[in-house]
Amino acid sequence: MDDNTEYTVVINGKPQGPYQLHQLKNMAIQTGTFIRKPGMDDYKEAHEFAELRELLGFSYQQTAPQYFASFDQRLLAMVIDLFFIVLAYVLLLLISFIFVSDKAQRITVALAGIPLIPVLKLIYGSITEASVKQAGIGKRLMNIKVTGLNGERIGLGNAFGRNVAKALSAAPFFFGYLYSFLNKKQQCFHDVIANTLVTKERLI
Repeated sequence: MDDNTEYTVVINGKPQGPYQLHQLKNMAIQTGTFIRKPGMDDYKEAHEFAELRELLGFSYQQTAPQYFASFDQRLLAMVIDLFFIVLAYVLLLLISFIFVSDKAQRITVALAGIPLIPVLKLIYGSITEASVKQAGIGKRLMNIKVTGLNGERIGLGNAFGRNVAKALSAAPFFFGYLYSFLNKKQQCFHDVIANTLVTKERLI
């Protein structure tokens, strides 16, 4: 850890500093004090910093998220992901046309491959949501991610089950997605089934 790292601390609702790590030891830092250091997009609570836990004797406290992604953020993230998946499919299709010259066969190959798109979306969504980033490209661009009910990273099995359950959210008439408007945590049906949340970055 760089001892010259500078920290901004929220005291009485106002950002103050910067302070160096050794200076924080003499301040009334609590586990829930909001702190930010260079390179961070937003503030985090003091207990979320490994160096502060070591310096001040805090323990990591897993707390439930309070800021949830809106329906339009989630929809746009899904559209972005789908765009890249379709783009990858088209590129693969164009490569296959190198080996298939007949027009009728090309149409057959193109149509036969369409069912692969939702399969690729399922695999892609499961892997990325269980990854360290907890999100695919679309969600990362929207600064949202998939978490457990306490904000923790979910496992691959849970992520796979969540994405399979999206079929229930889509039928009938996408009611399972619209259910997020009725849920205070803005969960869709597949989130309720998988015990997951889609959260956005905390703002001060």
